Amino acid sequence: MEKIPMTRAGFDALQTELKKLKSEDRPAIIRAIAEAREHGDLSENAEYHSAKEKQSFIEGRIKELEGVISLADVIDPKKLSGAIKFGATVTLVDEDTDEEKTYQIVGEYEADIEAGKLNIKSPIARALIGKEEGDSVEVRTPGGERSYEVLNIEYV
Repeated sequence: MEKIPMTRAGFDALQTELKKLKSEDRPAIIRAIAEAREHGDLSENAEYHSAKEKQSFIEGRIKELEGVISLADVIDPKKLSGAIKFGATVTLVDEDTDEEKTYQIVGEYEADIEAGKLNIKSPIARALIGKEEGDSVEVRTPGGERSYEVLNIEYV
């Protein structure tokens, strides 16, 4: 199996979610199922079916997280430098609108564009890999072609 790159913060967040699912959510749904069973006829018991559905989701998420964590390759960006690569925090300026944006290139399980965490597999991240400060980057996005200039690269 292929290793999954992620930052320490992303890895810790996944472990925290897994711990919560196992120690809080799983026992709570087991109690909810037991309580719903006490209400009698299971074939027409909406609470029971809802609880079983939620249990299925929780168990699926636990399996997914355990798989991802077992394949995690935790990378410390502070130990890196140079051209843009995984973990880099990059400040870009849109060459058409002069709008500045800052993104950190992270693994797909910790990506959150609203928080400035850019999936390494995204079109922008793939275009940025290997670039240096001052380089111009052409990116084909679903919204059309965009041009960015790399203003700053940091590894924090």
